[in-house]
Amino acid sequence: MKVALITGVTGQDGSYLAEFLLNKGYMVHGIKRRASSLNTQRIDHIYQDPHEQNPRFKLHYGDLTDSLNITKIIQICQPDEIYNLGAMSHVKVSFDMPEYVAQVDALGTLRILEAVRLLGLEKKTKIYQASTSELYGGMPENKNEKGFYDENSPFYPRSPYGVAKIYGFWITKNYREAYNLFACNGILFNHESPRRGETFVTRKITRAVARIALGQKEKFFLGNLNAKRDWGHAKDYVRMMWMILQANKAEDWVIATGTTASVRDFVKLAFNEVGIQLEFRGDGLNEKAYVKSCSNQKYQLKIGMEVLAIDPIYFRPTEVDFLIGDPSKAREKLGWVPEYNLPSLVKDIMKSDLKLFNNES
Repeated sequence: MKVALITGVTGQDGSYLAEFLLNKGYMVHGIKRRASSLNTQRIDHIYQDPHEQNPRFKLHYGDLTDSLNITKIIQICQPDEIYNLGAMSHVKVSFDMPEYVAQVDALGTLRILEAVRLLGLEKKTKIYQASTSELYGGMPENKNEKGFYDENSPFYPRSPYGVAKIYGFWITKNYREAYNLFACNGILFNHESPRRGETFVTRKITRAVARIALGQKEKFFLGNLNAKRDWGHAKDYVRMMWMILQANKAEDWVIATGTTASVRDFVKLAFNEVGIQLEFRGDGLNEKAYVKSCSNQKYQLKIGMEVLAIDPIYFRPTEVDFLIGDPSKAREKLGWVPEYNLPSLVKDIMKSDLKLFNNES
C-alpha cells in the first residue's frame, strides 16, 4: 500500500486530494494546525477514528513553520509521496502578513525538502510542490508565442505571496538537481470549487449571488472586475497533482485550462445560474451592476435593483490583470484533460451555495 502525506489537508485541494488518494487505495496522512475551534469541515466525511481497525486516513498536528515537527511527522509516516499544499494562499492578505507568508510558503517548502534529505528518504519519497500562476505576475512580454504562460515563461511575482512561492519553486528545483530528489513543481492557475475558502473572490461572488437571489442580501462589493484569470475545478487539478508524481521523470508542470475570463464574466455566469441578467453601468470605481431581467420564477428581484458596486479596498497594491496557462505539456505527456469548463464550474459552486443558504433560511 502506498503512503501519502498531505500538508494543508484541511484546505480545498488537500481535502479533494485525500479523497482521491483514498479511492486509489493509499494510506493517507494529513497535517493540520492546532486550533481552538474545529477546522476540519472539508474532511469530516472521510475522517476515520484512530480506534478503528486499520484506518487509512490519519491526521497529525503540525505546522510548516516548525522544522522539528515536520521532520518528526515525515519520519513517522515514511511516505512514498508528499504533497505540499499547505500555504497562506490569499494574495491580498499576503501584503498584510509578508513575513508569515515567507515563513510558511517559502521556508516551509525548504523544511520538507531538507527533512526528506536528512532522513535518507531521497530514493523513496517523491515530493509535489504546489506552485502558482502568481509567479508570472501577468507580464504580457513574458507569454509564449501562443499568448500563454508555460513552463519556460519568465517569472515576475507581484505580491509577497508570489515572491514566497518563487522561492519554493526554485528550492524544489534545486534539491531535485543537487540531491537527485524526485521533486516536482505544479504551477497551478486559479482553481475553485464549493470547498474554496469564503474570502476568495469566486466564493465571495457565488455566496453573495445565492443570498441575493434568496432575498437574504441586497448587494455586494468587489475590486478589479477587469482582472482575467484561467479558472479550473480543484477536482481536475488534484488529479493532475497525482499524475505528476506517477510520471517517469521529475519535472515541472503548468496546470491550467488554457482559457481566461474576467471577474465580471464570473459574476454574470453566477447570476445566470439563478436566471438573473445584469446590466453594468459606469466605469472604473463608479461601475455598478443592476438587475436587467429575471427568468426564474423562484428568484425574482426588482428590475433596476443595484446588486454590485466597487470598493477600492479590494484592489491589490500591485494588480495582476491577466493570467492564462498553457496546459499543452500536461495534455501531451501525461494525457491530462480537465473535465470541467468555466460554466460547469460556476454551476457546481452555485448549486452548493444555494443549498447552503436555503438550509440556513
